[in-house]
Amino acid sequence: MRISLLRRSLVAAALAASASVAAAQSSQYYAEMQWRQIGPTRAGRARALDGVANEPNVFYIGFDNGGVWRSTDYGSTWQPIFDEEPTGSIGAIAVAPSDPNVIYVGSGAGIIRPDLSTGDGMYKSTDGGRTWTHLGLRNSQMIAQIAVDPANPNRLFVAALGHPYGPNEERGIFRSTDGGQTFQKVLYKDAYTSGNDVRIDPKHPNVVYATLWQQQQGFNENGAFGGAGNGVYKSTDGGDTWTQLTDGLPSVIQANLAIAPSDPDVIYAMAAGAGETNGRGGRGSSTTGVVGFYRSNDGGAHWHLAIDDPSVPASARPERGDPRPLARIGGGDLPTITVDPSNPNVVYSASTVLWRTEDAGLTWTAVRGAPGGDDYQKIWINPAHPKILLVVADQGGVVSANRGESWSNWYTQPTAAVYHVTTDNAFPYRVCGGQQDSGSACVDSKSPDGEITFHDWHPVNIQEYGEAAPDPKDADKVYGSARTNVSLYNRRTAQTTNVGPSAEQRGTAYGRNVRTMPIEWSPLNPNLLFYASNVVWKSSDNAHSWTRISPDLTRQSWAVPANMGKYASQVTPSPQGSITALSPSPRSTGILWAGSDDGN
Repeated sequence: MRISLLRRSLVAAALAASASVAAAQSSQYYAEMQWRQIGPTRAGRARALDGVANEPNVFYIGFDNGGVWRSTDYGSTWQPIFDEEPTGSIGAIAVAPSDPNVIYVGSGAGIIRPDLSTGDGMYKSTDGGRTWTHLGLRNSQMIAQIAVDPANPNRLFVAALGHPYGPNEERGIFRSTDGGQTFQKVLYKDAYTSGNDVRIDPKHPNVVYATLWQQQQGFNENGAFGGAGNGVYKSTDGGDTWTQLTDGLPSVIQANLAIAPSDPDVIYAMAAGAGETNGRGGRGSSTTGVVGFYRSNDGGAHWHLAIDDPSVPASARPERGDPRPLARIGGGDLPTITVDPSNPNVVYSASTVLWRTEDAGLTWTAVRGAPGGDDYQKIWINPAHPKILLVVADQGGVVSANRGESWSNWYTQPTAAVYHVTTDNAFPYRVCGGQQDSGSACVDSKSPDGEITFHDWHPVNIQEYGEAAPDPKDADKVYGSARTNVSLYNRRTAQTTNVGPSAEQRGTAYGRNVRTMPIEWSPLNPNLLFYASNVVWKSSDNAHSWTRISPDLTRQSWAVPANMGKYASQVTPSPQGSITALSPSPRSTGILWAGSDDGN
């Protein structure tokens, strides 16, 4: 027995020594390797922005997954200034108007939607973004808006969305009067209702407007819950007490606000109201609401649809306005609005196009992004130089110094949100993936020009959140996963084809998909291609035909998750899951690993 134990000890020691040598060799092999940025250089989705009125060349933008960036040359170049902080998800930025060295940042993606990243509360810089201090509201997870007193950099309001997937108490409207050292919850309804927007009257800082939004993302993709009865609120005593504004507004589900700086009695609201009609062709369900563009001329006491402006004779009003400025931003986001600092009738709307009205909403003109454009998120107008515009979109931030006649580009902010990464067998090899909000890309791993630029990446027409699977036998063919199908892009012909599995094969039983569906080649057999829905599919003939090789691998029954809270009665347990991870074994063609999004 003692000899046996001794032998085991000797074997263990030998194995440990061997592992130590292997680790040292591995470290030696990789010690000289360094990370390098290879693109794609186009930016990802940005929701947060601000600028400096008296320094018209200085701008700040914040990305859903990319931190805070600053430009000091009108958007020609951008530098990251938040990379040392523990979160890169940014929902709101506010530069103190009276002291541009004071910058507040709210983390979390800033809008609750199916694709998001949470944050860890509020941050502050007092040296123009060189260093940062964490303030608080860590459990809010998502911050949508920050408003700073025009004359006092230590007084601010924060609209906290709260947890996106369940109720929590740290949500609503918060106020700080000591520069963020402490926060007081000043407007709150319940653990299900978020603070969505907050604005300070630029001439009367004790007048504050805010909106509340009842919402919750579901436990499976694209499931959402909520209701009406939230609305627009006003305080005239600096946030101590609040009154809900209802005269002329629908039963508001969600609203975004804008105050006219030159006439703060003029307020606009882009509002989604349950069961309301807006006379402009807006669309929506009982969940998302019908969108309307409203105006108040008396500080929110009374509202009217902009197309029904009482100051315009009925005979002179458009019979039907253009509904596109009311179109929701991609993902269902409500359009955001901003008023020109010098003219209360000039308003910009950020939706699938950047729109501008010169007549308080009666007519609109596209400023950037032809219809079907780029999903614009927010607008900032320099209050001292109204021709200077900063706009953030799903592709990053752009600046115009001439009221939108020309713009900087967004190939200067490498903040792409890429779901999966694969490589092909070309030389030099290419790195491929789907980029959120911008589609797919394959990037050359090296450039003959000495530097990889936006010229070295090209779309391969898979979905924005899909996975690319370059053919190991022919790198010019790239297969891609989509929500309902598999695509094939051919570089030689620049054509894309849907290659199955067919709708008849999938049916209702085998076709449950979400955004990030896996598609993988066997590492042992270059003819075997696997794809997953709620079952696993296999093709051995370049996707000409598919065979189902697994049963449904997701849950068939389950208990309603506890975080559904008051919405639990709206949930009916049923098969809803999908396979979101798939890995063929590198050791055996008969072994595959699969993971589902429902915990099975």
